[in-house]
Amino acid sequence: MELFTSSLLCLLFTWLLLQAFNSFRNGRKSSEQSKLPPGPRRLPIFGNLFYLGDKPHRSLAKLAQIHGPVMSLKLGSLTTVVVSSEAAAKEILQKQDLIFSNRTVVDAVRASRHHEFGLPWLPVSPLWRTLRKVCSTHLFTAQKLDANQHLRRDKIQQLVANVGKSCLKGEAVNIGQVAFDSTINLLSNTIFSVDLVDPNSSIAREFKKTVGEIMIEAGKPNLSDYFPLLRKIDPQGIRRRLTDHFDKLLHLFDRMFDERSELRKSQNSTDSNDVLDTLLDIIEGGTEELNKTHVLHILLVLFVAGSDTTSSTLEWAMAELLRNPHVLLKAKKELEQAIGKKSHVEESDIHRLPYLQAIIKETFRMHPTVPLLIPRKASSDANLCGFKVPKDSQVFVNVWAIGRDPIIWENPDSFMPERFLGSEIDVKGRDFGLIPFGAGRRICPGLPLANRMLHLMLGSLVNTYDWELEGGILPDEMNMEDKFGLTVQLAEPLRATPILV
Repeated sequence: MELFTSSLLCLLFTWLLLQAFNSFRNGRKSSEQSKLPPGPRRLPIFGNLFYLGDKPHRSLAKLAQIHGPVMSLKLGSLTTVVVSSEAAAKEILQKQDLIFSNRTVVDAVRASRHHEFGLPWLPVSPLWRTLRKVCSTHLFTAQKLDANQHLRRDKIQQLVANVGKSCLKGEAVNIGQVAFDSTINLLSNTIFSVDLVDPNSSIAREFKKTVGEIMIEAGKPNLSDYFPLLRKIDPQGIRRRLTDHFDKLLHLFDRMFDERSELRKSQNSTDSNDVLDTLLDIIEGGTEELNKTHVLHILLVLFVAGSDTTSSTLEWAMAELLRNPHVLLKAKKELEQAIGKKSHVEESDIHRLPYLQAIIKETFRMHPTVPLLIPRKASSDANLCGFKVPKDSQVFVNVWAIGRDPIIWENPDSFMPERFLGSEIDVKGRDFGLIPFGAGRRICPGLPLANRMLHLMLGSLVNTYDWELEGGILPDEMNMEDKFGLTVQLAEPLRATPILV
């Protein structure tokens, strides 16, 4: 309560200071604001914060229908521009990518100095270019992913086997939880060649708990992001708690790094298989300016950014398949014809499964797990579609709104994978109507790995089992409401019973 009171006092003090300077700045401010994109009226101190609600992606999409695809808001003390059209997104992410290449650093990622080393948050700089190069040319190339696909193959078989236990008992499966556990193990085997979610391991249980707590804390609205003057006191304690969670993971990664280093020395091994071996090869070879601290924060990004987004997308895909039985049936037929009934999907099979690929694309379109791309920051004054974007403004790209835009998509609220059959549209940042991973120089470097994992998990679950909603719920009775956090997830966890084909 005392912290909350202190926060309000700080806000009031800030407002009084602004009022004191208002007369001095009034003429200039009016002139600048007249050039800003249109937007809703603002309240003192809070601006348009209360317009966001608990589902900002939906609230901002509704506001865009009133004020246009390029609009401005005041979120606390921050001038914010929101773009909700394919054309405006292309301006930000491609045509003027240099001006908007840096990102607004949210206070949560200042925990453990992560903003100084974490690739998503670094400004474009020599360090950013080095880390980006490491990811794009050493970790996530097709050749590298092909070479270590055996590390993921066993985890897919384990996923299917675990679901099989519930099948034999006639028990429903929490799809989101199963997807989350499997995603972490797919990642941990790709990176470390070990499981980090094992019910028999205390270390693994602690790891899973810590990752879950990071998701919760990082998804909370933070006053410090809207009123930077509050950062010093961290009124909600989000940064403090995240520092504890980040440190736990960084210490675990540090230990695994040291153990692998010693093992390589004792065995004089140069055989690179997993991601950690590759990173150690780079450090020892001196081919890039990379050190241990950089590696630890790369690993933190991979787990925190990769686990929740991938597992949430899988849950949304399964939900849409269960709500649209004709789509599920068509997917099963394709899998049976291409690889055989009950077979596990291999990464080499994906190119022979166009309908499965279309299902994943349609899920990305309707349910991007990061519906508002990490906000960009204008490095200078810019002109956007005839409007001024002042220097240091933050810019949101509402991917969710673009994916539901009737100008781009026919029947945008209907799940229709067929729209992608025979289409060249993909998620690699070339088509700005479908950018769940972003685009331009800040596109997510882990896209190739995430794409493989999603197709493997979804294809194997669909091909091995039939599925029924728990409790006899009918497809048209499903609750498809979402909830906003670090990622957008189903408000009500999806539970379904696997049935042996």
